[in-house]
Amino acid sequence: MKRAIVVGLVLATLPSGLAVASEPGEPGEPESEAVQTITGRGFGHGRGMSQYGAQGAALAGKNVQQILDFYYPGTATAKATGMIRIRLTKDTTDGVRVVATQGLKLRDLRSSKVYQLPRASTRNEWSIDPYGEHGTRVSSFDAKKRTWTLWRTLKGMAQFEGPPVTALVLPSGSTAGYRGVLRAVDTAGAHLDTVNVLPLEAYLRGVVPREAIVSWRPAALQAQAVAARTYSSYHRKRASERAYDLCDTVACQVYGGYDSEKPSTNEAIAATAGQIRVHRNVPIIAEFSSSNGGATAAGDAPYLLVKVDGWDAYPGNKNPNSSWTVTRTSAQLRAAFGVGALRSLKVTGRTGVGPTGGRVQTVEAIGADGRKVFTGDQVRARLGLRSAWFTFAGVAPLDIPTTG
Repeated sequence: MKRAIVVGLVLATLPSGLAVASEPGEPGEPESEAVQTITGRGFGHGRGMSQYGAQGAALAGKNVQQILDFYYPGTATAKATGMIRIRLTKDTTDGVRVVATQGLKLRDLRSSKVYQLPRASTRNEWSIDPYGEHGTRVSSFDAKKRTWTLWRTLKGMAQFEGPPVTALVLPSGSTAGYRGVLRAVDTAGAHLDTVNVLPLEAYLRGVVPREAIVSWRPAALQAQAVAARTYSSYHRKRASERAYDLCDTVACQVYGGYDSEKPSTNEAIAATAGQIRVHRNVPIIAEFSSSNGGATAAGDAPYLLVKVDGWDAYPGNKNPNSSWTVTRTSAQLRAAFGVGALRSLKVTGRTGVGPTGGRVQTVEAIGADGRKVFTGDQVRARLGLRSAWFTFAGVAPLDIPTTG
């Protein structure tokens, strides 16, 4: 027997669908919008590891293995090494442009031939750009004359390699440092994409400080390192024929390259070198989010369970996402639900785990133009909420038992 929690919210100020003015105004003055308060818990999807929860567990004296056992139950420790390919989305230039430096080389990816790039005071930058149908041209830039000089043309793609760190020139003219090589890849369109190819451990040094707070306890940072390494290994195995394994944004894992590296996270990566989590000897979908609000969410794997998490709001954890409050206007609500002038909203299903009944599963919206049912995740996206765990403020929940 499951219990679905139904929350009814009658929008008394909204039946007409018009804005409500609290005070009479001057002729022509716009009316103020009615505002609905929404309270919620957590930030993100809530599946797998809570990053703030890992810190809470570390504050309570738990070690990295205990943290990972809690968030990924039924999984085991294994090893992963090798290289990884990261698409650098912030480089939107036509090609791959880098600062000229000692030891910089060019590799022709079609022939595998490596060229030592000549150095001169007049060569400040080098660039790989599209040339012909599938080829590239390699040019150098003279900053004083503001001119590019063609150095060589190739029949295929190429990459810059050699120095421990290479400075990539971004569209703004600023630079960002990256370990490994910077590869020009022809994925689609007239422009070339930039792919950073580097060892997995070096990649993590640019990920963990962007995904966690660097002042957190070592065990929390170590848990983030293992989760990030596992996530990378999982997606690397599924990249297939694609020219890269992951991107550098929140759509994958946030990656900032060499410039993001910090001593505390470098130490956490070194302390867990090569460690990943597996299920049936396969890297798991090591999902994680900022905060789960007090309970994990279910995922598409046996180790992604729904259960109460006391670490997320552990005393001293200072989790700003454990609970939150936002407001949305009547116009925003009407636009989000698309049923015309709203007459009522009802949370018609919750997970049943955690405060206020847990995450929202379904919401019913009734308006002048009809009735629609949305998932909690759909409402989260439409209203721009931090998570799918929310309550329309000022409304007491009513428990209604259902079978199933």
